[in-house]
Amino acid sequence: MVLSVRGLSVRFLMPGGRRIAAVTDAHFEVAAGECLALIGESGCGKSVLASALLGLLPANARSVGEARLGDLDLLAADERTLARTVRGRRIGLIPQSPAAHLTPVRSIRSQLEETVAALTGVRGRAAVRTAAEAAAERAAFPSDHLDRHPHELSGGLAQRAATALALVGDALLLLADEPTTGLDSDLMDHTVDELRRHVDDGDRALLVITHDLAAAERMADRVAVMYAGRIVELGDAAPFFGATGPRHPYSRALLQALPDRDFTPIPGMPPELGDLPDGCAFAGRCHRATDTCAAQPRMTDTAACHHPHVPEDIRA
Repeated sequence: MVLSVRGLSVRFLMPGGRRIAAVTDAHFEVAAGECLALIGESGCGKSVLASALLGLLPANARSVGEARLGDLDLLAADERTLARTVRGRRIGLIPQSPAAHLTPVRSIRSQLEETVAALTGVRGRAAVRTAAEAAAERAAFPSDHLDRHPHELSGGLAQRAATALALVGDALLLLADEPTTGLDSDLMDHTVDELRRHVDDGDRALLVITHDLAAAERMADRVAVMYAGRIVELGDAAPFFGATGPRHPYSRALLQALPDRDFTPIPGMPPELGDLPDGCAFAGRCHRATDTCAAQPRMTDTAACHHPHVPEDIRA
């Protein structure tokens, strides 16, 4: 198992003693040769979870639980270990806001070359340059833009530059946070295929955080659905996106909101993470909710729901 997360919770401590439960009791695994897609609406805690794995939470955040990358507990590791042996080397990151993660005063070429020199065994100016150009090509970053600076790039080009940097280290785990943002359909297809190739040799793993369900369907072996800080469904991608369909009503509503499906918006809004109900956080938006939903449901089979869909009513 490349990554094993057990009981991961993240709380933000706000002025006045208020606490925001950004992630609550997350459990999941990502195996070698596998892509897990973590999906859900914006603000559900997906990116906070990713930041916890990398030790990049702000000072007012507190995390508990366990997140093991091989034999290393990422949550217990100190900053020196994370900076020197994890980030870029064992975990590659495609950030959600790529332009903010690129060095503004240096060209993309120089940033790629520096990363090649730091993370690989490539030596010699010519060899480093060739390796940097190869990484750019993998991410469909145009060679005639390599000498440009981040402020000269569109959002889509910045996304491709960040993808190229993440692919340099050939990391054990690639963590891609909204990797298709700002890309047109052809470039999205290229990125999806390249990320999938990253894990297809069986030694590496991919954790994709996205609200792009079309990209998730193409990339993922398994799917984890997050709502209001909790993983509410976890299972194989084929039945989730196929005829069997999801079991949790929220997961089903996400798919029904797609333009190529029912295009039916989910009623209401997610609850504030600082003011979550004691029971199921989706109950106020769910047509299957009953009084039972006033209690927090536990994960059983693949869904944390008191009234999950089963194949018979999914086909209805």
